[in-house]
Amino acid sequence: MRICGIKLSHDGAVALIQDGQLIFCVEQEKRNNNPRYQTINNLDAIVDDLAEHGLDPGEVDQFVVDGWAGRVESQFRVFSGTTPVTLKGGPYVECHPEGLLTSREAVGLRLNGRDFPYRSFSHVASHVASAYCTSPFAKVGEPAFCLVWDGGTFPRLYYVDRRSARFLECLFPLVGHIYAVAGLHFGPYRQIKRSNWDLGDPGEVDPGGAGKLNLGVAGKLMAYIALGLVDEEIIKIFQDVYQARFSAHKTLASFRTDVESMESALSNLHDFFDASAQQLATARPQDVLASFHCFLERLLVRQLAIALRRHSKLAARNLCIAGGCGLNIKWNSALRATGLFDAVWVPPFPNDSGSAIGAACCAMVADNGFGPLEWTVYSGPTLRWSDVPPDWDASPCSMRELATMLTRNKPVVFLDGRAELGPRALGSRSILAAATSSQMKDHLNDIKLREHFRPVAPICLEDRAPDIFNPGTPDPYMLFDHETRAEWRDKIPAVIHLDGSARLQTVCRNSQHRVAELLVEYEKLTGIPLLCNTSANHNGRGFFPHVAAACEWGRVENVWSDGVLWTKRP
Repeated sequence: MRICGIKLSHDGAVALIQDGQLIFCVEQEKRNNNPRYQTINNLDAIVDDLAEHGLDPGEVDQFVVDGWAGRVESQFRVFSGTTPVTLKGGPYVECHPEGLLTSREAVGLRLNGRDFPYRSFSHVASHVASAYCTSPFAKVGEPAFCLVWDGGTFPRLYYVDRRSARFLECLFPLVGHIYAVAGLHFGPYRQIKRSNWDLGDPGEVDPGGAGKLNLGVAGKLMAYIALGLVDEEIIKIFQDVYQARFSAHKTLASFRTDVESMESALSNLHDFFDASAQQLATARPQDVLASFHCFLERLLVRQLAIALRRHSKLAARNLCIAGGCGLNIKWNSALRATGLFDAVWVPPFPNDSGSAIGAACCAMVADNGFGPLEWTVYSGPTLRWSDVPPDWDASPCSMRELATMLTRNKPVVFLDGRAELGPRALGSRSILAAATSSQMKDHLNDIKLREHFRPVAPICLEDRAPDIFNPGTPDPYMLFDHETRAEWRDKIPAVIHLDGSARLQTVCRNSQHRVAELLVEYEKLTGIPLLCNTSANHNGRGFFPHVAAACEWGRVENVWSDGVLWTKRP
């Protein structure tokens, strides 16, 4: 059985599952240096992705389109070649508590001049399915709670077992976009004229952020808050305003807890921050945002604990986290630290980059129940061939030779195998560098055209991570917060954030991925089992699709791929 999942709206992607195994997932931003959050505007992209894996659309048994904005159904206006096509899909949120796997059946997915039938589940359903089916709980048949907090929804709690998934409740009436909206009111991304703000739909973004809701701001603010201090008086202001405006929100008593429109939801959030700002005129913006982050974290933990007490008869002691807010490593760590759960799972694509996988999983579990998906994070596009500019020289380069070069504080673009799934570079499309120089973080941020307060992540051998970080537990997808141990802070200053934390990625020493071999060789030379790791891409765009793109970019003078080092001539 071949199931093709399709995400047409922002973070557009095409995924193929065959007999319970993920064959590929191609996020469109990782094609041809495309912009972040790239949509699929032409169905030919689906044909091309299938063709790269030797498949014709006629060889796919089921097509599944992820749902999008709408209370009853969504609508997509796209092209097939030069022919305009309108497709109808599932809504953003399922229509009744037991209806997560209710699908809309339709015909008209035009591929290669032929119309195919397709199914469409709600957008939220794809988050639940992708999170649970990729989890270790699915492998052993254990039930789990699933927390979905997406940009356009309140935090929604589900219960998933082998037979079904059902909605339990919303935790509080704040949509996930609240973090990005905070950046429009305080800090370096503040927009003064509210009249210019574009409230848009759940997926509308502006990479430049000029007066629009820029989804990239949320991740930047998570870094920026390290400049500030948590102030309990500021937290109390947020609590009081929240209590006055949201705590008695009547819709929490009913199932239909998604908002009437994104415009009204964002308007309510702007009003919330306007009311708070009147009492925060003299506070430093970094302290305001650090305190706001803490306010939301406490609210999330408290309301989840209360919800679990209400549903104490359910047997699950596991938690899956999905939705864009699942990229907030500090909240993930806070939820794991509560002791409410035996285990917490966050997939490497909790945001919409995993929605095509989730759409395909919905069809898989609708027919067979909630079982495991066989998958690997390195299931993205393969490296393509393109002519490298003539001013770059190529020479063979072993892992030992590359490790030696890194000891000289020379960063390298490291491109290997298939791309990672999700938004984080995990060693296949990375810029790697030694972490021993305090200047390296600033150098990498300058190369990437990023703000000075942005952190650079460590990629570390898993067995050595507990020696260097607390807790230092296995974290292969860079989704939890770790504190750097005091005795290591002077040894690896480039990967330590301003608050002493690190967004750690761990790699098994015996992994087949070439980055593990590089880390082992670097450890032999230096005694240090980690390197700096940041994504290899143009600012605001997806990963480099081939060596030529990295060379044309030219901001790092060494590019390694498949045993060859490309070096820019002086």
